[in-house]
Amino acid sequence: MFTEKEDREKILELVAEYCRNHHNQNKDFEPGDRIGYAGRVYDEKEMVNLVDSALDFWLTAGRYTDEFEKKLAEYLGVKYASLVNSGSSANLLAFMTLTSPLLGERRILPGDEVITVACGFPTTVTPMLQYGVEPVFCDVTIPQYNIDVAQLESALSPKTKAVMIAHTLGNPFDIRAVKAFCDKYQLWLIEDNCDALGSTVDGRFTGTIGDIGTSSFYPPHHLTMGEGGAVYTNNALLNKIIRSMRDWGRDCVCPPGCDNFCGHRFDRQYGELPTGYDHKYVYSHFGYNLKATDMQAAIGCAQLEKFPEFVEARKKNWKLLRELLADTQDRLILPEALPGSDPSWFGFMITVRSDAPDGETGESASGSVTGETASGSVTDESTSGRLTANDLITALEKANIQTRRLFAGNLTKHPCFDHLRKSGSGYRIAPGGLATTDRIMQDTFWIGVYPGMTEEKIRFMAQTIRTAIRE
Repeated sequence: MFTEKEDREKILELVAEYCRNHHNQNKDFEPGDRIGYAGRVYDEKEMVNLVDSALDFWLTAGRYTDEFEKKLAEYLGVKYASLVNSGSSANLLAFMTLTSPLLGERRILPGDEVITVACGFPTTVTPMLQYGVEPVFCDVTIPQYNIDVAQLESALSPKTKAVMIAHTLGNPFDIRAVKAFCDKYQLWLIEDNCDALGSTVDGRFTGTIGDIGTSSFYPPHHLTMGEGGAVYTNNALLNKIIRSMRDWGRDCVCPPGCDNFCGHRFDRQYGELPTGYDHKYVYSHFGYNLKATDMQAAIGCAQLEKFPEFVEARKKNWKLLRELLADTQDRLILPEALPGSDPSWFGFMITVRSDAPDGETGESASGSVTGETASGSVTDESTSGRLTANDLITALEKANIQTRRLFAGNLTKHPCFDHLRKSGSGYRIAPGGLATTDRIMQDTFWIGVYPGMTEEKIRFMAQTIRTAIRE
């Protein structure tokens, strides 16, 4: 008869052996093998943690959640980090935090405006529209694919309350300029850091420079829990609101399974409730249940130990791919990092030039592109005789190499915006239009540089692109 501890140790030893025997990720690459744009990178540590948590059968947030939140905050150098069930939930929670009555005059209300971009992932913008706030879409730039800070002043109105934008594919947006703009006009700044965990600007981690940062731990991201995300801040009041809204909107700060943490569970009066009403069921916000499970957090704890290595691998893979494609720049626009930044790259962006085949660039020093109108629409320029993004995408996919567009491309062109476009309300485009956003929608895609890439895969991707250009 074994003790519970001995039984657990035997089980976990077998789990580790099983993972080593049947989850080998080090298969030699051969041309024709699938090359994903991203993927899970793990070993027996993640699987052992997962089963260890399952044996607890606690299921909701518990000891691994506490450990992950603490270690993530320590890594980023922030005071508070809250684990949630997805990156989209993290964005929802970050935005809704700014609608709290506790923020007084700075509270975001329906009818207010938030500056953002249309060239990105939709769940950065979705919470605004669902709450009745109007997103104001600024254009972006090539080859950094982030907000054009020259449009910030023209996007501002008396109704502007915040800026909420993402660091695109790990490349930080010009946060110095954006932060200065927000400070000047007393605007909140939410950094959607879902694709940029580990990136730095002037030595500071992205996601920690604004008021609130968000992360995603979906399998393709910088670390994975399968599903999961996080919201982090240095502001104690914002953290209080984040915790409340994540945990059903309750006023109580007791962790799951704990009662009377504050020592005043039955002796206070709230709202118009009777004195002594159970504090565990007092709600100070209209909240949600956005918690992750402890099993997800257990995987995250193992991933976090490997995270610095993941970041270095992403940088190394991106650098090699750019070197291999350096002599294609007469046909392709290759990505460039924000000066003064050190990106933890999520992917490698490629834009096909709209040039004639003779190599004339057609690009101005400012990054503007021929074939586009000032209103932001793309002209019906014929692509006959020139390389297109679809040419390269087709060649890569035929070679079993995954590609991805820059998410929505131009979010305002999607079916979910049909009723808003027809009504002419619900959002606003900043003066200057979205010409580059539309260009990216047509001519831009990206491929992976995640830590599971090998040098052989990187070289094969580069060679496939070079062959497609020649053909």
